[in-house]
Amino acid sequence: MTVTAGAFPIQRVREQFPLLTREVNGVPVDYLDSGASSERVLASIEAVSDYERRHHSNVHRGSHTLSAEATEAYEEARGIVARHLGAADQREVVFVRNATEALNLVARAWGDANVGAGDRILITEMEHHSNVVPWQQLAERVGAEVDWAPIGEEGSLDLDALRALLERGPKVLAVTQVSNVLGTENPLAEITAMAHDAGAIVVADGAQGAPKLPLDVAALDVDFYALTGHKLYGPTGIGALWGKLDLLRAMPPFLGGGSMIRKVTREGATYADVPARFEAGTPAIAQAIGMGAAIAWLDSELGMEAVRDHERAIADYTLERLADVPGLKTFGPPRGPERLGPVSFEIEGIHAHDVSEILDRHGVAVRAGHHCAQVLMERLGVAATARASFGVYTTTEEIDRLVDAIEDARRVFGL
Repeated sequence: MTVTAGAFPIQRVREQFPLLTREVNGVPVDYLDSGASSERVLASIEAVSDYERRHHSNVHRGSHTLSAEATEAYEEARGIVARHLGAADQREVVFVRNATEALNLVARAWGDANVGAGDRILITEMEHHSNVVPWQQLAERVGAEVDWAPIGEEGSLDLDALRALLERGPKVLAVTQVSNVLGTENPLAEITAMAHDAGAIVVADGAQGAPKLPLDVAALDVDFYALTGHKLYGPTGIGALWGKLDLLRAMPPFLGGGSMIRKVTREGATYADVPARFEAGTPAIAQAIGMGAAIAWLDSELGMEAVRDHERAIADYTLERLADVPGLKTFGPPRGPERLGPVSFEIEGIHAHDVSEILDRHGVAVRAGHHCAQVLMERLGVAATARASFGVYTTTEEIDRLVDAIEDARRVFGL
């Protein structure tokens, strides 16, 4: 396999992902759908297996050995996530099912308490539905207004337009760190400073950013940051919300039940401190441990600077190769420092779903559709795109196979 970015240990990395040994339609799988779900690293698979085989018990509820072991592993995973984010206090990390639940938690617990009739909510045009619909629902509940921050022609946020919209005094800005369609890396620290100057809090969708970028939430100064395990080479069904401790402590619970209380009487309940306040019921213990193991592997075995450089090299190579395909149009910024993966594209005369189906015959897995970003699709003037998205295991050889498969799709359609 081709080495793509300096001394990046691509062969050693690929050996840690068992699924990559599979064949699809008689050829080795070429997995270019990591933006939807990355493959699971062996360290995560083994950590979950070890917990299930040797330590399974409920957490925070028992004084026996197994419960203590499970609790220790669960809280250790919280600490790993906190360190990955550069968080000062692991109590700022709340385990949830995924980034979607994290964003809904903020819209409900913070939003209902702080946004009212006539207030404004600012959302960018490149947001995933998970950072759109919860805010629309909040606006409907309380009578707030939603504004949309536009993108420019090349797929970057129009910062001048954003600054003008912030002058309208929104209570919150919802912004993605990395677009799941365009591959745009937004200047999050700069955007956050602008928003704070205007009196808005910033809710960042880090589902695509956390697997690709070195993170320091203190430097970014965002107020909330959402991430998900299944894009970080870990299990599905687990994610995390990071929030500034003072904001989290001021928020009412999102769900009620066991674990999130101090005391319950006939007259009412008093709530636990964070993060327990937002983790009602038995949590996804095995999944949290698996997520922690995957992140620990990323941070210790590779380092996020190397991961970012690899991702950028693959995106650059993909854009370079696709530029030579007749009738193919890519979406998003050109090659450069603000461009990561994924790479979304359309081929004149072929529907995106047909592209995906023909590529699958070659063992090449890409995503086709609106990618849960219909506002962005409308802005781009397309109903759907095909999308190649990358992971730490992606090679330039796989991109060459993608291009060969695209050429076959063009032949099938007589282009």
